[in-house]
Amino acid sequence: MKKRLLLIMGIAVVVSIFIGFDLKQYLALDSLTAWVAEEPLQAGLAFAFLYFIVASLSLPGAGPLSLVAGAVFGLWYGVLIVSFASSLGATIGMLISRSLLQEWVQKRFASALEKVNKGVEKDGALYLFSMRLIPPIPFFVINLVFGLTKIKAPTFYLVSQLGMLPATMIYVNAGASLGRVENISFFEIFQPEIILSFAALIAFPFVVKLIMNKTKIFNQSSDA
Repeated sequence: MKKRLLLIMGIAVVVSIFIGFDLKQYLALDSLTAWVAEEPLQAGLAFAFLYFIVASLSLPGAGPLSLVAGAVFGLWYGVLIVSFASSLGATIGMLISRSLLQEWVQKRFASALEKVNKGVEKDGALYLFSMRLIPPIPFFVINLVFGLTKIKAPTFYLVSQLGMLPATMIYVNAGASLGRVENISFFEIFQPEIILSFAALIAFPFVVKLIMNKTKIFNQSSDA
């Protein structure tokens, strides 16, 4: 109970700092874009830290932040930032679940935990990899539930880094396509590049699911 209270207090402190220092002003696209133009390394590190905090505390917003990263930093720099920040944050989130939230996660995600334990027992890290490939499965739920499995932290990090990379690239690319729009108008937004980027974003989980169903190893994992 004391550990959970400390975690809640920590989240409250982070939120208070964010509101008290009006840090949201730095998340405006114009402000971020100007900062990246002047100090790309500092801006990238600051954004990575923000993404890391959101991921590690299982806060909502990872998807929109990935789009913002693409719009502001471009495809490859954005992918670099999001990939490492999300994987490191996810690992910390998993460890927080393992050390502080076991009882709550057990009650809240009992059915999911049972399936995950069976999947990990059967397929090991491959089961985590298959789950990371499916964006509709909530990012934070995977972190919390896997905290109660026997998977080791380094394995969780490496598999998450690889498994989330395809979706990360698709999300960031969609944001990068939007970032190149100069004027918000029908003709600017509905360009082939933007349409294809968001079509890939929508189609990706269905394509992955199809591949998993057609691939014997992934099919076993997904049915566990």
